[in-house]
Amino acid sequence: MTKDKRLGGIKRIKLESGIMKQNIDLLHGAILPSLTALAVPIMATSLVQTAYSLTDMAWIGRVGSGAVAAVGSAGMYTWLSSGLVAVAKMGGQIKAAHSIGEGNLEAAGTYGAGAIQLTLLLAAAFAIVVNGFAGPFIGFFGLSSPKIVAEAITYLRIACGLIVFSYLSQTLTGLYTAAGNSQTPFMANCIGMGANILFDPILIFGIGPFPRLEVAGAAIATVASQGVVAAVLLLAARKDEVLFPHIQIWKKVPSRYFKVMIQIGFPSGVQNMIYCMISMVLTRFVAVWGDAAVAAQRVGSQIESISWMTAEGFGTAMNAFVGQNYGGKKYDRVKRGYLIAAVIVCLWGCFTTAVLVLGSRPVFSLFIREPQVIPLGMDYLKVLGVSQMFMCIELMTVGALSGVGKTFQCSVITVALTSARIPLAMVLGNGLGLNGIWWAFSISSIAKGIIFYLYYMGVLRRLS
Repeated sequence: MTKDKRLGGIKRIKLESGIMKQNIDLLHGAILPSLTALAVPIMATSLVQTAYSLTDMAWIGRVGSGAVAAVGSAGMYTWLSSGLVAVAKMGGQIKAAHSIGEGNLEAAGTYGAGAIQLTLLLAAAFAIVVNGFAGPFIGFFGLSSPKIVAEAITYLRIACGLIVFSYLSQTLTGLYTAAGNSQTPFMANCIGMGANILFDPILIFGIGPFPRLEVAGAAIATVASQGVVAAVLLLAARKDEVLFPHIQIWKKVPSRYFKVMIQIGFPSGVQNMIYCMISMVLTRFVAVWGDAAVAAQRVGSQIESISWMTAEGFGTAMNAFVGQNYGGKKYDRVKRGYLIAAVIVCLWGCFTTAVLVLGSRPVFSLFIREPQVIPLGMDYLKVLGVSQMFMCIELMTVGALSGVGKTFQCSVITVALTSARIPLAMVLGNGLGLNGIWWAFSISSIAKGIIFYLYYMGVLRRLS
């Protein structure tokens, strides 16, 4: 037996003896309590992150729809950047979970260190590129107002120039989750949200000695709160007794670890980036109907994120649960865990459908009160509300599939069906106007939910 495996065996005894504290044992015991204990803080974290965006929208919406359009356009590139960090986050999280399931904590720690190093490198590269080409990037959207364009460039330079805090938070959250600890990321995000709630009005409107910065203030508030989250996660890592004691950030990681992580994480990263690029093209379609339509899409998507970020959070929990049990060859738990999760996210999807469809006016009016924008936003919420259950199934299943290492298959399905939004939007937009673009979103989400579910059922049947 190798040294790594011996050390892993010692750590596994500690895991089974209950020394984990905040780290949930995903390999043994009843599935529903374990999965729920892991998933609830992750879902709550997703809701907190949604609250970040909604808080920003609530405050920036008071400045005007032009400011919302500026933040929304620049925010597309922060979304695009999530594809880069997904390479490090997904690769590190999945392989760390597999290694923990196998009982090899030393390998898990090495994957964790490699994921953090890769994260820092990617953050620096993205910040340099975006600041060098900020003008052309914003020019892609064809915004009509020079003031909105200038504000969007300012937001982009600040938010993406300091993207390292967001990147580090995402990767650390993935590593905590791989080890079965979702409580620490939840607490860190709660603290970050509190900071964001404090910073937003002060910096956007100028309170006390602070000047009124409007869009720039929103960017600074977001970056500052992300820095708070990253700091809390790093400080809490010192108290972890499972994974982080084995992570030596500044130690050289063998190239074979990076190769494995990139092989697993690259499809997810490409998928996220293509998904965002498609949305950017569609946003350009939306801009034909004016800046008010762009603002309606931006606010509507943030409201809708209550659904998809929660489902994506549950998918993150499934990633860790499936990853550990797949690594430990406990395939029956992989199957039963997925079916339990499917029921939960379906119920959540039905609830959000009711909220978006029946409460479209009062919900949207919380963020923008301009009469010409509200009807556009209401239509967005009603049309997208139809697909919420299917979208929840899609995102949860992507997490489960990634847990067994099938990130490439996830990317192929997602990219193919999301790409179909462009021709759908062109066809439906001609007949239904702006609502045709919203229906292109909704129809593709329904198709993805059905296909992902059927595909994963096939994967489960082949597990033995």
